[in-house]
Amino acid sequence: MKKAKINGIQQVGIGVKDANEAWTWYRKAFKMDVPIFQDSAEATLMTRYTSNRVESRHAILAMNMQGGGGFEIWQYTSKKPVAAKTKPTWKDLGILAVKIRCRDIDKTYKHLENLDAKLLSKPKKNPLGVAHFYVEDPFGNLFEIEENSSWFSKNKDFTGGVSGVVIGVTSVDSTIPIIRDHFQQSETLLDQTEIWPDFECFESGKSPYRRVILAGNSVPSGAFGKLLCRTTIELIETDQPDRKQVFAERNWGDLGFIHVCFDVNNMSDLKSSLKKSGVHFTVDSENEFDMGNAAGRFSYLEDPDGTLIEMVETFKIPILEKWGWFLDLTKRDSSKTLSNFMVKMLSLNRVKD
Repeated sequence: MKKAKINGIQQVGIGVKDANEAWTWYRKAFKMDVPIFQDSAEATLMTRYTSNRVESRHAILAMNMQGGGGFEIWQYTSKKPVAAKTKPTWKDLGILAVKIRCRDIDKTYKHLENLDAKLLSKPKKNPLGVAHFYVEDPFGNLFEIEENSSWFSKNKDFTGGVSGVVIGVTSVDSTIPIIRDHFQQSETLLDQTEIWPDFECFESGKSPYRRVILAGNSVPSGAFGKLLCRTTIELIETDQPDRKQVFAERNWGDLGFIHVCFDVNNMSDLKSSLKKSGVHFTVDSENEFDMGNAAGRFSYLEDPDGTLIEMVETFKIPILEKWGWFLDLTKRDSSKTLSNFMVKMLSLNRVKD
């Protein structure tokens, strides 16, 4: 069996009330304008996380062709999604923010300002010396916009796709082995503890925070490794009391960031290596699953605080659905990246506002 390979963050799941409304805003703000699939179905394998009920949903996976992970915009169609009782803060547990890459921080800030977006901070340097700022979408989700040097292509858009996530954890030391060893975010860019001025825009209290930023391999791997680009995972730990899991007493698919998803080759090997470390899949489609005209294998596990990490091994995706043109990834060497030309063919599906 070939060794598992993590190719980057494929997407972040975002639970919303209206998927089409949310996607319209994400196209304007972040140019997430290339749909990989749009699918309505029952989430039959996710009853562990949907109160033992089979719920129906509509999902859109959208990408930005400059590079980076995408958004899986996820809407319940069988029930009304539930919001968190209180707005998340930096001290809480779970996915607190999603990082979006940009080339020019000031132009991107102005672009979002022109959209009347809720800007929470001015551009400034973070502890790594990277220019960034925070913005909240119309649905209450927090995004960190950061200048980035890892790209697939260049056009006139202000942003690329997902460059990472910020996760609140009880213990950084307990979470790092999962992220570093199994999801191959092996380079430590930052490990510091102090009261962070960065967090002033999002209620944080006055206690110190330990902040660890882990980065993935800069060499692209897997069919879509060039498109996904290099990614980071930021872990935040604090000893403040009353830390809440942002999805406590709610279901997967309710409002907010529901999971971070990694693109994987050789899922069976990943499952085996995790099991040897005492980490088990909580959901595993095992055989091929269909998402509209895309197909693959997906699975989930939980970090020590119950934050959901999804893994997807892609078998087939539509290149140009109306012509019946699909890419079968099972017939090629999974270790090799696709040609730039083939990846760019996905942009034939771009939705223009």
